[in-house]
Amino acid sequence: MTFLTRKHIGRRTLLRGAGAAIALPLLDAMRPALGAPARLKKPATRLAVVYVPNGIVMKDWKPAEVGANFQFTRILKPLERFRQDITLVSGLANHAATQAKGGGHAKATGSFLSGAQPKYTAGADVRAGTTFDQIAARQFAAETRIPSLQIGCEDARMVGNCDTGSSCAYTNTLSWKDPETPLTVEVNPRSVFERLFGTVDPSLPPDVRARRAMYRKSILDHTRESAQQLAGTLGAPDKRKLDEYLTSIREVEGRIAAAEKDQITPSIEKPAGIPFAYSDYVKLMFDLQVIAFQADLTRVSTMMLGREGSVRTYPEIGVPDPHHPLTHHRGHPDFIEKVTKINSFHMELFASFVQKLKAAPDGDGSLLDHAGIIYGCALSDGNAHSSFDLPLLVAGHAGGIPGGRHVAAPDKTPVANLFVNLLNGVGVETEKFADSTAALDLRG
Repeated sequence: MTFLTRKHIGRRTLLRGAGAAIALPLLDAMRPALGAPARLKKPATRLAVVYVPNGIVMKDWKPAEVGANFQFTRILKPLERFRQDITLVSGLANHAATQAKGGGHAKATGSFLSGAQPKYTAGADVRAGTTFDQIAARQFAAETRIPSLQIGCEDARMVGNCDTGSSCAYTNTLSWKDPETPLTVEVNPRSVFERLFGTVDPSLPPDVRARRAMYRKSILDHTRESAQQLAGTLGAPDKRKLDEYLTSIREVEGRIAAAEKDQITPSIEKPAGIPFAYSDYVKLMFDLQVIAFQADLTRVSTMMLGREGSVRTYPEIGVPDPHHPLTHHRGHPDFIEKVTKINSFHMELFASFVQKLKAAPDGDGSLLDHAGIIYGCALSDGNAHSSFDLPLLVAGHAGGIPGGRHVAAPDKTPVANLFVNLLNGVGVETEKFADSTAALDLRG
């Protein structure tokens, strides 16, 4: 039931202070004080893609069962407690990757969200296609401060040869604003934070931003008076929601500040604000996305847990070997086991993101209720660079996705069919995208 507050406030209300502004989550006081629930504006919907590199061990990913009674496999196991919020999808293919020239990793990632064949080049004349997330970003741009977030946890350079003559622009980003404009992935949590709250010009060089950050207080300190004034006008549920939201911002900012103070040995190059432990790094980036969604700063994001072709090592889970070479296992059981460990580790981290979204109130539900989050990879079998039967799932219920199902599409169904479904689910009316043949039915 909607709580009747003493004051109605606008959805775009900001907490303001010296050089700082904080957007607010959706509060009951932002709704009409009197009015039937049927007349209340629907909560905003969000669209996100969480990408893992180098393929996935399919025998430990894909359940044998189809429908509502599928068994969670070893890699999917961390999501079992969210069964009703997860839709597993199999049978989808990215045909553009099989038809394009170039490195197996570059053409997979470079075509994944657009369905367009990337031009085979390592020069500046890159070309692919507008990605489906950017179709949504265009529609939401007038309603949010940031059209879309592109974030990642590894190597954001966009020039040079990253895969047998293919540009790094194809392996190191997912989103293309238009066929000739790949969107750079931001890998520094501090830079993402500053972009969300606008306290430091993100165009400044990293060392300048770092110096300025040392001399400024927390944005919450700047906006404390404004927050106290607002809290005095709110009912108890909204006060609690506001306090939880501001606490989450303070915790994230504190973790970034702690990472910036880490003493790093000269042999390790790491931009300020990036936690040393990979799991801490990923969770921090996920938390920034949750805050951005809560405050409706953006409704679209893509996140790469690693660049395609990643050679990251994972000693914390007993895998000191580089990731990419392991995926070319040629059937070697030890290599396959190590890749499975990496796949499972990534899923554990994603499960923490799902949990945060599910726990974040949003209107009469949660952020997860109003989101469509794709998780997966543009390759299935990394050893073969296969773009068929892609390992994909959708978390959330945007557009009425029921969840709790393994939907097996006919073999080699265009992955663009899934994108058409999600675009419509977040309110972007779409009949066709790339090589789609119809919207994919996720009701199972």
